[in-house]
Amino acid sequence: MKKKPVKAIRSDSPITVIPRDQHPISRKDISDNALKVLYRLNKSGFEAYLVGGGVRDLLLHKKPKDFDIATNATPEQVRQLFRNCRLVGRRFRLAHIMFGPDVIEVATFRGPHDQIESNDRNQSHKAQSGMLLRDNIFGSVEEDAVRRDFTINSLYYGIEDFSLRDYVGGMADLNAGIIRLIGDPETRYREDPVRMLRAVRFASKLDMTVEPATAEPIPRLAFLLKDIPAARLFEESLKLLQTGQGYRTYKLLREYHLFQSLFPLIQPGFTQRGDSSMEKLLVQVLKNTDFRLQSDKRVNPAFLFAAMLWYPLIEHAEKLTQEGGLQYYDAFALAMNDILDEQCHSIAIPKRYTTTMRDIWLLQLRLPRRQGKRANKLMEHPKFRAAYDLLELRASIEPRHDLKELVHWWAEFQQSTSPQQREMISDLGNEPIRRRTRPRRVGRARYHRNNG
Repeated sequence: MKKKPVKAIRSDSPITVIPRDQHPISRKDISDNALKVLYRLNKSGFEAYLVGGGVRDLLLHKKPKDFDIATNATPEQVRQLFRNCRLVGRRFRLAHIMFGPDVIEVATFRGPHDQIESNDRNQSHKAQSGMLLRDNIFGSVEEDAVRRDFTINSLYYGIEDFSLRDYVGGMADLNAGIIRLIGDPETRYREDPVRMLRAVRFASKLDMTVEPATAEPIPRLAFLLKDIPAARLFEESLKLLQTGQGYRTYKLLREYHLFQSLFPLIQPGFTQRGDSSMEKLLVQVLKNTDFRLQSDKRVNPAFLFAAMLWYPLIEHAEKLTQEGGLQYYDAFALAMNDILDEQCHSIAIPKRYTTTMRDIWLLQLRLPRRQGKRANKLMEHPKFRAAYDLLELRASIEPRHDLKELVHWWAEFQQSTSPQQREMISDLGNEPIRRRTRPRRVGRARYHRNNG
């Protein structure tokens, strides 16, 4: 459905003021806690505006994920007004107002850091690459507007008169479906390289187009992401791939050469035709994740990452087997450590997820072994279902008859009664199965060392 343009009334100043009767934002769509913060700041003599993604989403008739507030009150002044406030961040000093699980983020208007003469690195500090390491120079709402990243995120809803204020043409871009950086794109990306990922994420999430000047520097500046802490990139990767538009986002990440910075182990496996097993699995797991999220079903990052890294894992395990003369199970255990170590240099996947990834991977080796009591024991494993789902994905992609037969057997086994299950196991007979060699001492020692 085509979005209805919002009317704007221009004043004599650069600001565009959109009065209440000309925009769709209503207080009934804003959280009660955000309204409490806005009203208290305003009644205490401070300017207070709803800003950012909350305003953008309300204008697009979407439900905001959160509500952020901008004010001319300093973080310390905000803390004096709210007993349920805590100050966070060093790079950007912010106030978090806590209402149980609901957190309202309050930021003080940012000023032009490059025009401030200060030797205090806690106020403003920039790395040689141009990245902002500290940015606690405060300013006016007009200065704050041009310090924000994209025009569509720089719209201010005022609680005093319920009007919208647009300082950078954000409303026009919102109506036109354009993602546009405020200021010089290369400078802004160097200040914070994550803005490149945000441009892609918003374009995918909002079904918009990245404006050419905003898009042009991204492929040649993608290398700057290596300077971003791996923990921050993990959080960004979840926003990119696990919010319901993962497949579309993945295509844009590849188009703008950003994917390699996040998943360097996967990039070498891409082919010109995009028809390798790895690429097919990657596409399918992202589409499946999108479908689950759009159906309000839960997803686990561990499964997504386990599927994405499966083919780099087995390729590395086979290499270790051939070059090191190891038994395959030993090589597989070592390969898991190597793959996770390498991936966590880029994206710091927490241990609670890497532990699950290991379980899913190891179960791929165990699922073919069903004789005796093995099948029932496997079904009791807490990660059996996730492992089966990966097996099913692999069978849908790889031209291997044995995999398809294995998936069919497990699907039937899960639906069968106990007597039927015993018969299915009996029907397997005493087919010769290569005994699994226990990991060698060096393999096990390294495995347990890396698992803590």
